[in-house]
Amino acid sequence: MTDSTTAGGSPPPPQLLPNLPDDVALQCIARVPISHHPSLSLVSRSWRSTVNSPLLHATRSLLRCTQHFLYLNIRINSSFNWYVLDQSPTNPRKPRTLLPLPPLPSQPIGSSFAVLGSKIYVIGGAISENPSNSIWVFDCRYNRWEMGPKMRVCREFAASGAINGKIYVMGGCLVDNWARSTNWAEVFDPVAGSWAAVPSPIEVRDKWMHASAVIDDKMYAMADRGGVVYDVVVGEWGDVSTGMDMGWRGRATVVDGVLYCYDYLGRIRGYDAKEDEWKELMGVGKGLPKFLCGATMANVGGKLFVVWEGKGSGKEMEIMCAEIEVWKEKGGVLSGSIVWSDVILVVPNRASVVHCAAVVL
Repeated sequence: MTDSTTAGGSPPPPQLLPNLPDDVALQCIARVPISHHPSLSLVSRSWRSTVNSPLLHATRSLLRCTQHFLYLNIRINSSFNWYVLDQSPTNPRKPRTLLPLPPLPSQPIGSSFAVLGSKIYVIGGAISENPSNSIWVFDCRYNRWEMGPKMRVCREFAASGAINGKIYVMGGCLVDNWARSTNWAEVFDPVAGSWAAVPSPIEVRDKWMHASAVIDDKMYAMADRGGVVYDVVVGEWGDVSTGMDMGWRGRATVVDGVLYCYDYLGRIRGYDAKEDEWKELMGVGKGLPKFLCGATMANVGGKLFVVWEGKGSGKEMEIMCAEIEVWKEKGGVLSGSIVWSDVILVVPNRASVVHCAAVVL
């Protein structure tokens, strides 16, 4: 038997790259931007297997070759459509565009969302006006949907967030029986693949949650009457401060410990939990409109991304997006600089941006 055959007499599998050990070739492939992975998978069967393997994604993380992507959920008519923002420079005339993703098999209304690793979790929501305990999971590595473990109770318009590798969900359900009261808050452990109840005092159990965010291992959730905060590390509940409650309007995101949202005048403001104070984001007023109809925000690689419904003409309207670099001055002033602002999609009138999320791949 020669070196060109295996113990079973069959030839060894071909090397990924000629004259290179496969572990070295894997590191070479891992450095290729993910937008080129579909082309790489066409090279050979072994390359396709490598591109789709968890080992490649683990190698990208170890080599710090990961990329940050913005995912959007846009409601068009009665359908919820998912997109990913492609910022590939291959087309200089249109450097940024939204690419459509496979449709969600079901269309729940009032879902909440969370991101763990490379997966987006669509949590609960109402189907035919009935709250659901279903979980849909989109694996951004492979662009496919799968069902996740069901929650212990059905929910719609709940608050959710990811902390320390687990997903916490609260509210979105009535507390009219023992099961819903006990499971008003739940936590999902992806390692165990199951949900567990999070004990909560009865006075925090509002039904509807209209906003949530995670700051320093604490989950903040806003209801119609104030809000609650849950410290995951020590397992303690409390009320959000009056200052936070008075300034938090609509969907928000956290960048460098500062909570950003828009105020009633349509300006972007930031809240510093340590100072318990809202401050206007300076330096961006001339480049952005007043978000009187709302905006959706996400932290994408440490940059503040803002997505909103732009102007319309005839039967169509524009979906706009801006990337903003934000920082805190020595005196505590919040400043920003617009990196770019552009139309990323044209949709039928009355479409709306439901949610945006950042995923690292």
